Amino acid sequence: RDAVLVKGRDIAALVDYLYLSAWTARDSGTSQDLQDVAYGGNLLVAVGSVGTIRTSTDGVTWTSRTSGVLQTLNGVAYGDGMWVVVGFSGRVMTSPDGVTWTARDSGTSQNLEGVAYGGGVWVAVGGNGTILTSTNGISWTSRTSGVSSRLDGIAYGGMWVAVGESGRILTSTNGISWTSRTSGTTYSLWGIAYGDGMW
Repeated sequence: RDAVLVKGRDIAALVDYLYLSAWTARDSGTSQDLQDVAYGGNLLVAVGSVGTIRTSTDGVTWTSRTSGVLQTLNGVAYGDGMWVVVGFSGRVMTSPDGVTWTARDSGTSQNLEGVAYGGGVWVAVGGNGTILTSTNGISWTSRTSGVSSRLDGIAYGGMWVAVGESGRILTSTNGISWTSRTSGTTYSLWGIAYGDGMW
């Protein structure tokens, strides 16, 4: 069966599902807060506080991996055969297999909250309207978002959509030029996803 994971700001337990109705708590092997989880290359990777990285091939049994950092890791994504993790103080790390991780220079000290891959481009978002792009996950370029609010979530579905505090929504066709959209709410938006033709 397929495993789907719930992410949150205050959870250390991971859960998978059976027909979306019966959920089973799984032991993550850590008491640290887990901030994000992603799937790719037949592997699940979860990240969190104090540089925590856990991996699993089935969503049930989890293995600790060494990140080499103490910053909170907020976002993880897989694309083009590579893993990218982002976190506090501009932290960016990459891995070809989810096991061995290499620190990269993001060029910013802002906290990075989310990262995603699509259309041949990596995009990371974070504090003070920070948006970074990369074609290889290693070298990063700062882009102008036009906002100063924190951006927490980023996703790709034929175009880029970023969301954040105070109901902020930004869209982009290329990850470089961004347009502010009206969300209709002032509540903070923590995440965004695309599937089956719908955001």
